[in-house]
Amino acid sequence: MKQLPSLEHHFLIAMPSLNGSWFEKALIYIMEDNDHGTTGFVVNLAQNFQVQDLLSHFNFLPPENVSFLEQAILRGGPVDVEQGFIFHKPEGQWKSSVALPDGLTMTFSDDFVEALSKNQAPNDFLICLGFSGWKSGQLAQEIKSNSWLTIPYNESLLFNTPMEKKWQVALETLGISPEFLTLEAGHA
Repeated sequence: MKQLPSLEHHFLIAMPSLNGSWFEKALIYIMEDNDHGTTGFVVNLAQNFQVQDLLSHFNFLPPENVSFLEQAILRGGPVDVEQGFIFHKPEGQWKSSVALPDGLTMTFSDDFVEALSKNQAPNDFLICLGFSGWKSGQLAQEIKSNSWLTIPYNESLLFNTPMEKKWQVALETLGISPEFLTLEAGHA
C-alpha cells in the first residue's frame, strides 16, 4: 500500500461510518504519526465531569470567580483513560511537557492542575483523559475506507470553537455540510 504523508499536527474528522462507535462525531488532534503508529486525542467529546471536579479529585481548592471551572474534561481516547493530557499555549514551566508545532504544548504533569487551582495556568487549555492509538498502517486503512477526513491544525478550532460545534466547523472548513455526508466510500 502507498505510504500516506504524515498526519502529525492535523485533525481527523469522524465520518458517518463511525456512528454508533466510541468515535462518533469525533474531532481528533494527531500528535504523532510515524512508522510505529499514530497517537491522537479527541478534542470535542466531553467526560461527565469538569475542571472543578478534577481540582477536587487532587484535593485542590478551586480559585474564585474564574470561568474555566465549568470547562468539560474531554474523552481523549479509549486508551489509558486514567492518564491526563493537557494541551495549551507554551506559557509557564511544567515538569513534563512536549513542545508541538505552532506554539502548541502538551503537558502531562499534575503541576499544571495545581497551577489551575491558583489561577496561574494559561488561559487557553484543554484537558483530555486517555488517548487514541492506531498501529502502523491502521489509520491509513481507515482513511481509505472512508472512516476519517483530515484537515491541517487550526488553533482557533482547537481553543476558540465551542466544543459542541468543533466537528461541524471542521467539516465546514472542507466545504462539507454534515447533512450531505454519506456512509458510502467513493474511489476513483
